[in-house]
Amino acid sequence: MGSLNDKLVISDLSKGYKDKDVLRGVSFTVRDGEFLSILGPSGCGKTTLLRILIGLLHPDTGTVVKDGVDITNAAPDKRGMGIVFQNYALFENMNVVKNVEYALMIKKETRPTAHEKALQMIEAVGLSEYVKAMPKNLSGGQQQRVAIARTLALQPDIILFDEPMSALDVATRLSMRKELKSIQSSFGTTMIYVTHDQEEAFALSDRIMIMDNGVISQLDTPETICEAPANDYVRSFVLDNLRAKIDSLSKYAPGLRE
Repeated sequence: MGSLNDKLVISDLSKGYKDKDVLRGVSFTVRDGEFLSILGPSGCGKTTLLRILIGLLHPDTGTVVKDGVDITNAAPDKRGMGIVFQNYALFENMNVVKNVEYALMIKKETRPTAHEKALQMIEAVGLSEYVKAMPKNLSGGQQQRVAIARTLALQPDIILFDEPMSALDVATRLSMRKELKSIQSSFGTTMIYVTHDQEEAFALSDRIMIMDNGVISQLDTPETICEAPANDYVRSFVLDNLRAKIDSLSKYAPGLRE
């Protein structure tokens, strides 16, 4: 049983493909309004887990409970979640406002206010002057903001991010972090952020879930992970790599070392 402020309660999730177990009995909770990063190397199971949460994959065992309701078998559009993909998945033949209002136009109940809602979300991510711009004329960071605005327009209470900054340059990534935290603060949205970047996870997260080979190695606050890594894997993969990342990024943001 989860506590009253648990948004998601994930219990005993397992998923395998042929002879490989990708997830092995994964259980954790996500608190209402928190920023949780799922951190791990390629192949550790983090993207499979995200796809199960959004409803694109079905687990072999286990349950996903949201706000006290079992949604393990619910369709993706019935989960009250949104997702921002690594490649943003924008429609290249539509301008910014058309991209953001697209999903709202599909549903009969949201169609009458779709344009107004789209403009509000575009303003929220700081792109009001680009409403008529086409995706090809936007920078990577601006395209990501459009993808976030499109997701916010559907008013999900959980947003999932799948390596959303991996294609951005360092300076843009640093800028987008501030944008994400500002959006989370404004909307109170629960955010689950999949990444392989240690420094990114530590900069953004209330808590970090570190995965290794289909299991959770540690789930805790950044401070606790730094002070008391659960095992040698956490110490080497997270802390050693984190120090190296901070050293390499310090020329873009000198305060990172502090």
